[in-house]
Amino acid sequence: METTSYQPAHDLRVVLPLPEAASNDWRNGLPVLCGSRVLLRELRMSDASALFARLTAEAVSQFISRPPSTVEGFERFIDWTWHQRTAGTYACFAVTVDRDDAAVGIIQVRRLESDFSRAEWGFAIGSEYWGTGAFKESAELVLGFAFDVLGVHRLEARAVLRNGRGNGALRKLGAVQEGVLRKSFCRNGEALDQALWTILGDEWRGRTVGRHHRVH
Repeated sequence: METTSYQPAHDLRVVLPLPEAASNDWRNGLPVLCGSRVLLRELRMSDASALFARLTAEAVSQFISRPPSTVEGFERFIDWTWHQRTAGTYACFAVTVDRDDAAVGIIQVRRLESDFSRAEWGFAIGSEYWGTGAFKESAELVLGFAFDVLGVHRLEARAVLRNGRGNGALRKLGAVQEGVLRKSFCRNGEALDQALWTILGDEWRGRTVGRHHRVH
């Protein structure tokens, strides 16, 4: 989650009702994406405390855009995600694991073109779930949503070169490193290099023929 268009200075207190059921139009409410172990759903205001506890930990936050520093900040972020989803520019899923409804992380996709043909994604998940397979399964669900529902053709990600775990995860998902963005990410006053990774829709579909996930 090294880059995101959300900034605390842009907080919007937009209160939108969450949908009672998934809609064919994701702008009216994100679908629920179900894997064998994980379930991805729309963020809820009640997720703010759990996300604050997990995503502000130094192990998680050191290589991502600075997360909100308070529970209230996460509540404003959740408001913002609803507003951006309604506008059709952005989708952010809460990651839940093992039938526990608590949010343990997020995966987000934002458009870089007006028709979503080119988009960027990012992710952050609590460190206790690293190495468990929860991220990989969640990421594959969101990739399917991005390519099959949003109509993305080219999906980009940026990861700090020092972030070996993040770069390794993208490589395992089949992403291709296209280059290095020099001094493109600032953290704690230090400018860091990032790797630019891409996944193309045609390549993804070619690798996932016969793979099925449940969408509600």
